Amino acid sequence: MIVHLEGITRRFGDIVAVDSLSLDVPPGVVYGLLGPNGAGKTTTLRILLGILKPDAGEVKLMGEPVNVETLSRVGYLPEERGLYPKEKVLEVLIYLGELKGLSSAEARTRALSLLEEFGLKDRAGSKIEELSKGMQQKLQFISVLLHDPELLILDEPFSGLDPINSELLRKRVMEERARGKTVIFSTHILEQAEKMCDYVALISRGRKVVDGKLSEIKARYGKRTIKVEFEGEGDVIKEVPHSSLRLYERFAEIETDLDVNQVIKYLVDRVKIHKIERTEPSLSQIYITLVGGEGENLDNNQV
Repeated sequence: MIVHLEGITRRFGDIVAVDSLSLDVPPGVVYGLLGPNGAGKTTTLRILLGILKPDAGEVKLMGEPVNVETLSRVGYLPEERGLYPKEKVLEVLIYLGELKGLSSAEARTRALSLLEEFGLKDRAGSKIEELSKGMQQKLQFISVLLHDPELLILDEPFSGLDPINSELLRKRVMEERARGKTVIFSTHILEQAEKMCDYVALISRGRKVVDGKLSEIKARYGKRTIKVEFEGEGDVIKEVPHSSLRLYERFAEIETDLDVNQVIKYLVDRVKIHKIERTEPSLSQIYITLVGGEGENLDNNQV
């Protein structure tokens, strides 16, 4: 495992930010640490990076206790962004590259290439404070990629990005995975994670709710829902055996143990079926099923 956390606990006074949390992250995947604001995501990542010490538990990074050598193979995007506002873009990137062991020439070459990729090459000589917030966020992500890290740890990477730049970042993350890199990112936007993650951990109030392969979690906790787009009398749909039914004007969502072919047999001579398919539950639906509303009031508790 590239990351191993065993029974991690961290308190801030009377607040238990992370509570006996255990996670394993295999190499070469996109791993989502998911939950509402205040669930303990940032604290967990800071413990993983050695920024915070756990009150209890074991942390291993790339098979070893966290140390200077393992951290040199990590790129970290913190939730609270911040570069040197009075300095020039290219100069800051070269400096950060040198801190990660690159020569000045190598750092310059890589920085210019990444600035071009992210549409910022013409701002290489600008002061950071002259960039828009979105540009500064892209610049910070460039600083993460600069030394070609083996592991990328991104804390709320999509926060504040517009849709175009969110898609640019998403594509770059998936490219990193295709190159064999491991990406761990935290987010409270479960829909975004669902598009990207191979593995996820859902946490609430510092505790793990469930973790594992996304496909297996969906299979384990998902309800058997069939969506039918139809034309005809909607009351006919109610005759299909179901545990739950959501009936709309032109389509219905039926939670049923029947398979698609059995539902078709019920309906084929009674309504005109335009489309019928089994649908997967969303991560949001699974989270709400497992947790309910207990994590939803933590937005102002940024631990």
